[in-house]
Amino acid sequence: MGFTVAIDGPAAAGKGTIARDIAGRFGLRHLDTGLLYRAVGALGGDPVAAARALAPEDLRRDDLRSLAAGQAASRVAAIPEVRAALVAFQRRFAREGLGAVLDGRDIGTVICPEAEVKLYVTASPEVRAHRRWLELGGDEAQVLAEVKERDARDMGRADAPLRPAADAVLIDTSAMSIGEAVELAAGVVEAALRRAGAG
Repeated sequence: MGFTVAIDGPAAAGKGTIARDIAGRFGLRHLDTGLLYRAVGALGGDPVAAARALAPEDLRRDDLRSLAAGQAASRVAAIPEVRAALVAFQRRFAREGLGAVLDGRDIGTVICPEAEVKLYVTASPEVRAHRRWLELGGDEAQVLAEVKERDARDMGRADAPLRPAADAVLIDTSAMSIGEAVELAAGVVEAALRRAGAG
């Protein structure tokens, strides 16, 4: 059974960058779970059938970051059968082969509560908005408003709200470089791998 690293946190905190680095460093597969709903939406047709038949190669499409894919994702994410199929996909992915790093919003709390490592990567809304603004441009005050609105939606939803698992290691990247955050995360993973090897 594979070794699972669950990385949760709000948008633009750095969790995707940390997840990719950790996966590469420790020879694990990486799943950006946010792409799942985008892939189902982009595949078109019956969303339930698409979710049940989803394959890892569907996540490599080059149109998944588009605005249209994002809008389609939010439509299909409201369908309970789609959510159930994608939860099953994530759990299978986490345990296949040597294991995997999954990043999202409910990995440590809902998808893989038994993960060997749980990290919650966060930063202040102002820092995250500034990072997003540097990446996308536009009006920084508007970006901050959108970040706060997304946080409120993610943290306030009834189904799988965004919150750290009780046993997650908190990494606040507000005053850290991405390199420092990655090294901190790698240290946590390394210690857990040593414990798993000794167990």
